[in-house]
Amino acid sequence: MTSRPTVAILGPGGVGGLLAALLSRSGHRVICLAREVTADALRSDGIRVRSGQFGDFGAAVEADTELREPVDACLVAVKHTTLDAALTRVPPAVLGDALVVPLLNGVEHPAELRARYEPELVAPATIRVESTRVPAGEGVVIEHGSPFTEIDLAGAATVRPRLDALASALTAAGVTTRVLDDETAALWAKLSFLAPIALLTTRYGVPVGEIRTRHRAELEALVAETAAVSGACGGPADAARPLARYDMFPAGTRSSMQRDAEAGRALELDAIGGALLRAAERHGVPVPVTARLVEELGGDAG
Repeated sequence: MTSRPTVAILGPGGVGGLLAALLSRSGHRVICLAREVTADALRSDGIRVRSGQFGDFGAAVEADTELREPVDACLVAVKHTTLDAALTRVPPAVLGDALVVPLLNGVEHPAELRARYEPELVAPATIRVESTRVPAGEGVVIEHGSPFTEIDLAGAATVRPRLDALASALTAAGVTTRVLDDETAALWAKLSFLAPIALLTTRYGVPVGEIRTRHRAELEALVAETAAVSGACGGPADAARPLARYDMFPAGTRSSMQRDAEAGRALELDAIGGALLRAAERHGVPVPVTARLVEELGGDAG
């Protein structure tokens, strides 16, 4: 991978749009892959970012409805609910030997991507950020609300030099990026932290501040369950750390699943809650609170 890799971004929404703009501002060639209406807006107006961390700025990017030439890496930044349809924009024959870097929630999507692309080139990543694409008259506007933007990359040892190069490019663009050796631990660390807040804020329709006060007992029980499942799967099993992090969140913080629910969009309930339930069943870990919340949110507790 070159020192300035060409990067495709599949899904230039809140996360993908922010990364596309940062990489473009840093001097990289960026190709955003999206629906025709979004691609047209990107071609004509680029991306505008409003951010406390990075400032307010605009960035020009290329855009298309599907990948038509090789790139160094393709960052997959769509929701799990739209993954199958979105992947048709990235033909395996065109992608060639590019890294495929999914930034999705959950732990089951790497297997789906490895069935479609060269398995060792799929390098799962997790991202910690609060960033949303907001309605705008023209162009793509991204509001970045968190004072941090952090990515963990993991993948096969054979692509480690390429992961290091991508991490360097992202870090130079302003995204704190690490390369980790243990993919399973990285994915479960994210899911076990995300799931309790996603499920509870969405179920009760209130921000984090109310969850950690009015629903504290339920939060603690859910954190204990997810930590137990994570530990059984080879991930972190510490329940105290996520609780401490939740207590540091601004009281008005809402989860991305909660925002999806409020906007009437499909929920990533299966990728988050469903994945937890399936892993719990495989390992014989009781998760009554998780099962109840998934059922109440309309999911399949089986």
